[in-house]
Amino acid sequence: MRITVIGGAGKMACISVQYLAQDPRVNEVVLADLDLNQAKVVAEYINSPKISIHKVDVNDKTGLINLLKGSDACMNGTVYYTNLPVMKACLEAGVHYTDMGGLFFTTQKQLELNDQYKEAGISAVLGMGSAPGIPNLQARYAADRLDTVKSIKIFDGVMPPPTDDPKFTYAVPTILDELIMEPMIYKDGDFQAAAPLSGFEDYWFTPPIGLLPMHLSLHSEVATLPISFKDKGVKECFFKINYWGMSKVVVEKIRVLADFGFGSDKPVEVKGQTIIPRDMMETLLSGYVPPITDFLAPPKNRPPDWVKEIVTEVKGTKDDQMVTYRMGTLTCKGALPTGVAPAVAAIWMAEGRVEPGVYPPEIALDPVPFFKELEEIDIITQVTKTQNL
Repeated sequence: MRITVIGGAGKMACISVQYLAQDPRVNEVVLADLDLNQAKVVAEYINSPKISIHKVDVNDKTGLINLLKGSDACMNGTVYYTNLPVMKACLEAGVHYTDMGGLFFTTQKQLELNDQYKEAGISAVLGMGSAPGIPNLQARYAADRLDTVKSIKIFDGVMPPPTDDPKFTYAVPTILDELIMEPMIYKDGDFQAAAPLSGFEDYWFTPPIGLLPMHLSLHSEVATLPISFKDKGVKECFFKINYWGMSKVVVEKIRVLADFGFGSDKPVEVKGQTIIPRDMMETLLSGYVPPITDFLAPPKNRPPDWVKEIVTEVKGTKDDQMVTYRMGTLTCKGALPTGVAPAVAAIWMAEGRVEPGVYPPEIALDPVPFFKELEEIDIITQVTKTQNL
């Protein structure tokens, strides 16, 4: 089995490369990236004979298609802006596709390729990272056990860093978009926009994570879950997170910059030079992303020293009784599920376990065996069922 990881030298995708290289079902891992120096750092750290390094530019359509040919599946680990072109390249190369999310609107556009993928006899699983990805399967597990579904509420809780820690937890462009763009929620049978950093509520996570302030954020789960379980009567769906796992102080500073126009993509003249404020902010903030080895290093702790829990609460009815399922997926290394989940999805597609077409995770994958695979590397899912009187 040959799996190609586009952007494999990235902070999350390098985890996928590591997992795939250690999986006995995989014979070859193609680490494809524009930054060959960073790719070499990743490959040397993992130190597996299965890994081959290739330079790729996703804007070079012909080169990308040629690279993909012969692979059993592609995992797109680049920023979500590239999802559609990489997906279309996979379509021409005849290769299964998965990614880590499309930030709601891109996911909706990707789903439109369903008929073309079916005709080509290949499959795509969209938004298969930590979140989106795991919450979709948590929701599927609960929905399968309920007659009706009233609400799907997702809470992504990360142990907060020290107040003055300026580090970014994943791709700077994606975090900036999640911070600036309006979150989408599903309420009373319709999609609605909300204000950024709104909808605050305190939520209890498994100790030692504890009580965290949660707010709305734009995310792909909300784009698909209400549609997937529409027949069960979903009326409400949202995604909330605690400052994207970053310090509240740092997020507030970035928000101020955005309010003053540094998040704009409109060109401005500065001393005779044309610049894009957003590009400048991304460039400056990229210096606050931890080194790649921080993401690749194996966990030093073991459960119950949790640092992240992804929770999906699904409320509905079973035999006319109101029931709430709380699905909590825990890890002692916060970034681990983000890289492992799409790697597992890529393997499953290569094995022919997903029908041809383009699907969200809750339609494509069986949650029970999926969560069992995650348990093998200490990503543990706990289920609580409560009957509401």
